[in-house]
Amino acid sequence: MQPIPFASLMRYLDTTPIHDPTLNLALEEHVLRTFPNDEDYVLFYVNEPSIIIGRNQNTLEEINAAYVEANDIHVVRRVSGGGAVYHDPGNLNFSFITDYAPDRLNNFTHFTRPVIHALNDLGVPAELKGRNDIVVNDRKVSGNAQYSTGKRMFSHGTLLFDSDLSEVSHALNVKQSKIESKGHKSARSRVANIAEFLDDAFTVADLRTHLLDTFKAEQDVTVYEPTESDWNAARTLADEKYRTWDWNYGASPAFDVQRTRRFDDVGEVDVRLSVDDGRITEATIYGDFLGHRAVDDLEADLEGVSYRPEALHDALSEVDVSAYFGGLDRDRFVALVYAGDEA
Repeated sequence: MQPIPFASLMRYLDTTPIHDPTLNLALEEHVLRTFPNDEDYVLFYVNEPSIIIGRNQNTLEEINAAYVEANDIHVVRRVSGGGAVYHDPGNLNFSFITDYAPDRLNNFTHFTRPVIHALNDLGVPAELKGRNDIVVNDRKVSGNAQYSTGKRMFSHGTLLFDSDLSEVSHALNVKQSKIESKGHKSARSRVANIAEFLDDAFTVADLRTHLLDTFKAEQDVTVYEPTESDWNAARTLADEKYRTWDWNYGASPAFDVQRTRRFDDVGEVDVRLSVDDGRITEATIYGDFLGHRAVDDLEADLEGVSYRPEALHDALSEVDVSAYFGGLDRDRFVALVYAGDEA
C-alpha cells in the first residue's frame, strides 16, 4: 500500500457536535481561506438530513421540493462542483484541505487513497471507479468533489455508511416535466451503504475513529479544536451565504420552466417562465380558462420576481388572480407556478 499522500503533519479538526450543514460547510470554507498555508487539514462532519447541491446546478431541478419542505430537509449549495448528494446521520463526510498543486486538482486518486486504504483494512473491497466515485462491488458508496482558490484547495466526499437510502430516492426524486436548465444535472448511480459489507457492528463514530487511526499509522495527526473565533467566523459566513435563498436557490444557472395543470373548475393553465439569477425574466401564460381580464398584466406582474413561493405571494398580494382565470385563486396559482406538476 502506498503511503498516505499528505504532509508529515496533519491537523484534524474536531467538529463532532455540529450537525448543521450550513455551519459545517462554512467552517470548511473558513479553514480553506484563512488557515495557514503549508499545513494539511482533515475534517469529518455528519449533517442532519440535507441535500447538498453542486455549485453549477439548478437547485429546483435536483430536489423534490414538496417532499423536502414537508420533511424539513436542509437544501444547501456548496462551492465545489459535481452532483447533488443526500446527507443524514448515517453519512460521514470528509474533507482534505491542502495547498493547491496542479497535479492535485482533479486528481481524486490522490485524495481518496487514504479512505480506500482504511476501508480495505476493514475488509471492504472499495476502489476508485470513474473519475471521482468510490465503489464497492460496482455500487457507489462515496462521491467526491474539489474546489480551489488558486493557492489552497480542498477535496471532499461522502461516505454512505448507514444512510436511509429510501430518503435519498424520495428527496432527489424530481418530476422532470419541463425544466430546461443550463446547469449540470446529477447522474444517478446504484448506491450502497458501507455497513452492508461489514460483519462487525460498526457505527459512523467507529468509522471516523478507524479513518483517523489509519492516518495516524502513517503520519503525525494532531487534533485542532476550532476556537470560538473560528466558530464565530463560520456562523457569520453561514448567515451571509449558506443560509440565504440567493446562494442556495438564486445562484442556480438560468433555466426555463413550463408548468401545466388542468383544473376541474377552471380548465387548463400553462405557465412558461424564463428564470435567470433566481428571478423571472419572462412569463407567458396559455390555456383554455375563461377569465375576464387579459393575462398580459399578470405576466408583467411576474417579471422580476424571485422564483420562490414567498416572493410570488408577495408580488401578487394585491392582484385579483381569479379575474384572469375564472376562479383560480392566488394560492393555487402560486402552487402551480412554483412546483405544480400534475401527478
